[in-house]
Amino acid sequence: MKINVAKCLATLALASFLAPAQAEKVGHVDINFQWTGPDDKIIIESFDDPEISGVTCFLSRFKTGGFKGAVGIADDAPDSSISCRQTGPIQLPKKVLNGKKDGDDVFKKRTSLVFQSMQVVRFYDKKHNTLIYLVYSDRVMKGSAENSISAVPVTLWNTPKALPNSKD
Repeated sequence: MKINVAKCLATLALASFLAPAQAEKVGHVDINFQWTGPDDKIIIESFDDPEISGVTCFLSRFKTGGFKGAVGIADDAPDSSISCRQTGPIQLPKKVLNGKKDGDDVFKKRTSLVFQSMQVVRFYDKKHNTLIYLVYSDRVMKGSAENSISAVPVTLWNTPKALPNSKD
């Protein structure tokens, strides 16, 4: 039993260092006042797909406040949402075109001290020429069915023309 727990902890520690993409915080809203420590929040973050230039994903997730949240020992709720958009020209690598049916990991973030993480997995739907991003939360022993998806149709990208100067 001790060996299995040690293996799980080592795997989690290694996985946190191998996160495929890094998110940038866009902003947050406070949703629950806490007497001790920071308030509970909904955090908005963005990240670019590390293998496909021209796709940016935006995540919203719950962050526990209070004393436990301040010292980093709280378990955040598994609730999260994702919206991905084409933000430039997209060229799909062969690895993506021949993608796995169980998807490719593109983002991972710990949402508890040790046992829980939020993950984003990318799928490619050849028939519809569309990238699909799934966000979900998992735990070492039991994950959550809470999830959200976003689809990005792969289209030609035209550089937008500059808007004419407005007259004051």
